[in-house]
Amino acid sequence: MTRLLKKILSGTLDDTEIAQLVSAFDQIGSVIVIRIPPGLYPRRHLIGEALLSGIKIVDRVFCQVTKVDGAWRTRGLELVAGSGDTVTTYRENGCVFEIDVEKVFFTPRLATERKRVSEMVRSGETILNMFGGAGLYSIQMARRVMCIVYNVDINPYATFLCRKNVGLNRLAGAVIPVTADARKVAGLMPQIADRTVMSLPERAASFLESAMIATRSGGVIHYYTHVHADHKHDAVPLAVSGLSHLIPDGSKILGSRLVRPVGPRYYQIAADIQVP
Repeated sequence: MTRLLKKILSGTLDDTEIAQLVSAFDQIGSVIVIRIPPGLYPRRHLIGEALLSGIKIVDRVFCQVTKVDGAWRTRGLELVAGSGDTVTTYRENGCVFEIDVEKVFFTPRLATERKRVSEMVRSGETILNMFGGAGLYSIQMARRVMCIVYNVDINPYATFLCRKNVGLNRLAGAVIPVTADARKVAGLMPQIADRTVMSLPERAASFLESAMIATRSGGVIHYYTHVHADHKHDAVPLAVSGLSHLIPDGSKILGSRLVRPVGPRYYQIAADIQVP
């Protein structure tokens, strides 16, 4: 994606200006979302038009104007090329989703991770997806096997999209969209979940106790966190070391992996925890 970005913008920006851009952009269906630094913001429409011309299946380009923030983890976007709203159709791992790239948190950069977790689910499981959003983890899990997934999100519009996305896909299992605080839902289903997904890395530690309450003995929690590390190869050991101080005695970290870099010397890590 970085090379593609450089190629598309080579006639619009010089090498110094291209170097100021973040290393990639997100293409979500027919929509592109790109972050543009303040120094290049006056040229955002030129950048958007170049991306629109360079990628034929895209019909809208948005510039991110606020960071992802708040309880709903949403961001502000500005249309800089093309026409249309922030809703798009997105396909991933054999499923189809309607996504609003402004009103619901979503990143296409977790496609591999969603596939990995969905392939671990076994028939008959009950799953708590604590920060389910528009249902991407949940629907991919329920598409494969007969399972029940509670897709919990505090954002009511995320629940609306999840319900809509359930109808767009043929599922072997069932997805139950719930608008609520994940802690409250976890407290209502003690020791019920065979598997719990915690895809909120920036605040995962504060929800870990609730996840432990909801997950049965021997069940698995898919835990995501962010960690600072001077070197990429240090990121996973640092995250595992910090996590080992948070989980109860008898818990076992079955595996851990680097998911992606999220900033300079800043990484997202996944760990699979077996509940004692």
